[in-house]
Amino acid sequence: MSDGTLRIIPLGGLGEIGLNLMVIEYCPAGSDEVAAIAIDCGLMFPEREMLGIDVVIPDLSYLRDKHHLQAVVFTHGHEDHIGALPHLLREFKVPVYGTPFTLGLLRDKLAEHRLLDDTELHEFHPRQSWQVGPFTLEGIHVTHSIVDSVALAITTPLGTIIHTGDFKFDQTPIDGRRSDLTRLAEWGERGVLLLLSDSTNVERPGATPSERTVARPLEDLIAHAPGKVLVATFASHIHRVRQVIDLSLAQGRTVSVVGKSLVGNIAIARETGHLQLSADAMVDVTKLSDRDPRTLTLLTTGSQGEPLSALSRIAVGDHPHVKLAPDDTVILSSRVIPGNERTIARLIDHLCRRGAVVYYEAIACVHVSGHACQDELRLMLNLVRPRFFVPIHGEYRYLVRHCQLAREVGIDPAGVFLLEDGHVLEINAEGAQVVEPIQAGRVFVDGLGGIEEEVLRDRRHLAEDGLVVVILAIEQQTGEIVSGPDLLSRGFLPSTNGEGFEAAREVIRTTLSELPRESLTDTGVVKERVRQSLRRYFRRTLGRRPVVLPFVMEM
Repeated sequence: MSDGTLRIIPLGGLGEIGLNLMVIEYCPAGSDEVAAIAIDCGLMFPEREMLGIDVVIPDLSYLRDKHHLQAVVFTHGHEDHIGALPHLLREFKVPVYGTPFTLGLLRDKLAEHRLLDDTELHEFHPRQSWQVGPFTLEGIHVTHSIVDSVALAITTPLGTIIHTGDFKFDQTPIDGRRSDLTRLAEWGERGVLLLLSDSTNVERPGATPSERTVARPLEDLIAHAPGKVLVATFASHIHRVRQVIDLSLAQGRTVSVVGKSLVGNIAIARETGHLQLSADAMVDVTKLSDRDPRTLTLLTTGSQGEPLSALSRIAVGDHPHVKLAPDDTVILSSRVIPGNERTIARLIDHLCRRGAVVYYEAIACVHVSGHACQDELRLMLNLVRPRFFVPIHGEYRYLVRHCQLAREVGIDPAGVFLLEDGHVLEINAEGAQVVEPIQAGRVFVDGLGGIEEEVLRDRRHLAEDGLVVVILAIEQQTGEIVSGPDLLSRGFLPSTNGEGFEAAREVIRTTLSELPRESLTDTGVVKERVRQSLRRYFRRTLGRRPVVLPFVMEM
């Protein structure tokens, strides 16, 4: 083992679902030259209280301060693993490594952000190895809910790190490509220093069902549908898309695709060989009007109820080419992402109001997870047999449970580490320990760029308590009120003419009458006293805390 030091630094993905970004550093003994790679660079979609936020990305301050990143390596192409890459590449011009389908998704994303021409992309395949600084990397094929997923074996001067990415051990995958258990076992025989393993389904006992288990329920629903069938799934779930197409064609149905992201991902899958279709297998969505609905299956996006998605527009009758009829069948072939429950419920309500029959995970077996359950997580631990273990990808309670699972299968409790974003695990010849944390967190992006938590707090404040604007004019020399005070509100009181506002005007007049004359000529003092007095008044009389914005004009 080398005398150098390894540092494992999660900047996202530990303690939450999404934002996956793991930094691995190596520094030789007696040197200040640090080499680092990043595994994945994902985003998180905004939670309900994140008002006006488009996406959330990891805080890159640590990388910005160190300037030592040498590459970004991707395990697969889901947005919570690749979505923040454009934000990183605007600051760090580093090479990017991924499997063919993952790079296909990245090319489209980088082209959209006008970064493709300036980015160095490298394609790799499972069991292929390559070098980045002091790291030798190898992809290991694993099954997941997106094609071309890999775990990574990262050989460092101190030993080998296995990063599982997102995975499950599907024994009957749609494409016949099982997880490479043999290669994982071979690495385990060689000796693994550290295992970083997906924790998403650690609370679920047993093993995750195969993707093939949804075939029979989907087949039955499609076969007995009296009208057209709409199937909504994640745009990147090519195996699910392939099943729906094959089952529909077998029932004599023609398939059409609705949704820009789904159209693009199918094109990428055809280019990379993951989806093979005849030229007449699909019909353009603009040519559906003269076809018998009983011969149609529509693949669409919007299973999470996104307001501008194809399915949401269809549900409210706003789609230019697809209209729902009472005999139609809608299948939501995806899981409910936590936080989207209410949005999806509204979507289902809209679909039902139009007479459609709706099937979803709670009432029909139309979806299976892409993440490993407890039996598969135990198998991963036993195959790899690491010296040290860190659970990744999940809420804090998932990480705690995964640590328990590792101890149950015989991992030395002293070698099991529970980390969160910003925690640093340092490994050297003497062992491993958690050292002083670094800055990590979330950056909120609202379309114009990153915004601070303070701005988000202001938005929540406005949403909860509303806004009151005070306008008054004072005579510059004497400080007397010339005009006003006039009060306007948004999200607070329904009228500016009510008794509450008349009393508030009197509070302002009383407050200003108590100020010394010299203070009345200072607009800063006047604004602050008006703000304080109104906030106290509204809190005392109405129990509300609106944002108060005084505007004072000098005449």
